[in-house]
Amino acid sequence: MRPSSARAWLFDLDNTLHDASHRVMALLDASMNAFIAEALAVDEAEADRLRRDYWRRFGATLSGLERLHGVKARDFIEAAHRLPELQAALRWDRRDVRAVRELAGRKILVTNAHSAYAVRVLRRIGLARSFEAVIGIDHMRMFGTTRPKPDSRMFRRLLARLKLPASRCVLVEDTLAHQRAARSVGLATVWMQAHLKRNAHGPEVGARLRRRPAYVHARIRALRALHGLSI
Repeated sequence: MRPSSARAWLFDLDNTLHDASHRVMALLDASMNAFIAEALAVDEAEADRLRRDYWRRFGATLSGLERLHGVKARDFIEAAHRLPELQAALRWDRRDVRAVRELAGRKILVTNAHSAYAVRVLRRIGLARSFEAVIGIDHMRMFGTTRPKPDSRMFRRLLARLKLPASRCVLVEDTLAHQRAARSVGLATVWMQAHLKRNAHGPEVGARLRRRPAYVHARIRALRALHGLSI
């Protein structure tokens, strides 16, 4: 499948459409830690450990908090994403933003962040009008439980909701686990690597960026590379 003929692009947000590793991820980590410390009555070091551990074990910190501690998803999501400093902390590549605007096909944002946070970011970087839908973690509930990326069932339900066959979709992501799940349901996958070397907070720390896993169709270091890509 060639991207120019793809009917839909599913984009991640943080460290894909903007450089979250510059400041935003640190703000999010601190905000989540503060919530965990208060909700579970633990100190900051333990809150940080739990945040990282639940992310590794369940794919999202929220999933661990919800399953093991009965934390209400809405409380965590809204508290963690308030971020009054967000606007000033954002950094993005204007050439990449223009490239996304000009990319042919439907565009849907799929992020494990709160949808309201995602809209704030899209508005600031100039992409709010480019996406027909913003799917945040607050939209990823199934069977009474939050099921964010990399849950393959969530991908299947999303495609059914959008009335899109997986074979006509491309996921653009910085996180390999999410790409592996997307590929398992038939999506094409593009690994955005631009911000991974400097990302001390994210899931691909220590990843061998020169090695392309079999479930990844292409690696890019700039979103404008999507225009000339064949998959």
